Amino acid sequence: MPSLIGKEVGSIGYGTMRMTWNAEPPSEEVCFETLNTTLELGANFWNGGELYGTPEYNSMHLLNKYFTKYPENADKVVLSVKGGLKKGELIPDGSEENIRRSVDECLRLLDGKKKLDIFECARQDPAFPVEQTIKVLAEYVKEGKIGGIGLSEVDAETIRRAHKVHPIAAVEAEMSLWSTDILHNDIAKTCAELDIPVIAYSPLGRGVLTGAVTSLADIPHDDIRHHMSRFQEENFKHNMKLINEVNELATRKGVVPAQIALAWIRTQSNKPGMPTIIPIPGGTTKDKVVQNMGGAQALTDSEMAEIEAILKEHTVSGARY
Repeated sequence: MPSLIGKEVGSIGYGTMRMTWNAEPPSEEVCFETLNTTLELGANFWNGGELYGTPEYNSMHLLNKYFTKYPENADKVVLSVKGGLKKGELIPDGSEENIRRSVDECLRLLDGKKKLDIFECARQDPAFPVEQTIKVLAEYVKEGKIGGIGLSEVDAETIRRAHKVHPIAAVEAEMSLWSTDILHNDIAKTCAELDIPVIAYSPLGRGVLTGAVTSLADIPHDDIRHHMSRFQEENFKHNMKLINEVNELATRKGVVPAQIALAWIRTQSNKPGMPTIIPIPGGTTKDKVVQNMGGAQALTDSEMAEIEAILKEHTVSGARY
């Protein structure tokens, strides 16, 4: 099993604290049931952040309430938190003042109920060198206030530069059958060389790999995906060829498409020269957690070969953002 900052992470590696609600968050009762289910099923890597919600109520507030009610679970969880943005905005601010504000705010909201195992800036601010960012966070590690430092959405060179300043605990990157970029741009290769786990966010292709999206009409009219290149009509029509192939494979295997998508990511970790890859699909209900963690946890060589052929034949149209 992979180990992050001294804690064992379940081999399934499922994180459920990507609470990116668009309006009202789920009820605490539903959230707590979901979180308890993840632990029961062996998934103890949770991913939260200041940006998941508002400054008045985000996943950090929810975590405080959860660990207040279930203090016995605090040491069971590896908690990775994203911050480093301007307060209340989705804009990076890599100044020392703001990074300290962000870390201190996350620690204040956790209020000692749970250690902040990994902190990462959600995006690297181009106005500040990564070395400066890591030096600031390294002071928090030295003081024992955070357990480790993560990176999010950075290139291979930035990973190497950051790792020279302080060991990097994890690198978060988008990865799915819908987004295979890190397998070709040296990010996965670099993480493998430096023994850094990859945290794969949006492993279900922003929902298209769940089988629930068969046309643009299935996406709510006010959903941010309508503003993304891959979800524009012509691109989406082309991209459905890939989705349909995955759906057909899932049907033949007797599982749902999401289980194929997650198993494909997990199986990558078994390949020579690949880092440990931990997918973190969002899931706000118990049923979603059970579904995502069910089915095959890894694919056979023949199934992987079939998927590679599908990916080669049906390349995705449109940029990730």
